[in-house]
Amino acid sequence: MLLTGASRGIGHATVKLFLEKGWRILTVSRQPFSEECRWPSARESHIQADLAELSSIDDLVEEVRQRLPDGKLAALVNNAGISPKGADGARLGVAGTDADTWTKVLNVNLISTALLARALIPELEAARGSIVNVTSIAGSRVHPFAGVAYAASKAGLASLTRELAHEFGPRGVRANAIAPGEIATAILSPGTDDLVQAEVPLGRLGTTIEVAKTIYFLCTEQSSYINGAEIHINGGQHV
Repeated sequence: MLLTGASRGIGHATVKLFLEKGWRILTVSRQPFSEECRWPSARESHIQADLAELSSIDDLVEEVRQRLPDGKLAALVNNAGISPKGADGARLGVAGTDADTWTKVLNVNLISTALLARALIPELEAARGSIVNVTSIAGSRVHPFAGVAYAASKAGLASLTRELAHEFGPRGVRANAIAPGEIATAILSPGTDDLVQAEVPLGRLGTTIEVAKTIYFLCTEQSSYINGAEIHINGGQHV
């Protein structure tokens, strides 16, 4: 499996779960390898790349290719995402979002995902693999913390997922998305607890392992006839 955005939160939990299931993992992050990663072969499996720089995609793909056994990639999990904030963590709306911010967010959250899938389709096809894109509840409703560029990128990613499912399905490659809501990670926006109590029917934050288990499901034969879906992981917040 190739996983982008592996340095923390959902990415870290996903790596841990897949390793427990016996998968070989390649991780991508704009951060260098961290000695805090304790799982076996973590250093050798890490590839440092900044997905905001689209010119780096070709080099990243070549590095991935060199590390794949038998030229097969069973899963591509696109988890990398950025959500810039304003002063004091303020939400960035249309009026507060400049061109550079739009470009960086769209490159990381959307365009790099399309380019990775495009480049790695031969390896995915060889393995009859699965693509899982991590969207967000912010892609389908205005969110009090997620800014406009992040929200638009995640809405676009949901659409891209459908396009991938349509185009790559005949080649034996499935594409699905998960849309997390309020998930307990190391960094939560102030006011999240109030939001959860007001809007989440289950009345609690989700956990990263709950998200990771859904990703795992979508990468296995248990979901073999699921293609083009976007699964909500938000305790009912979307209703």
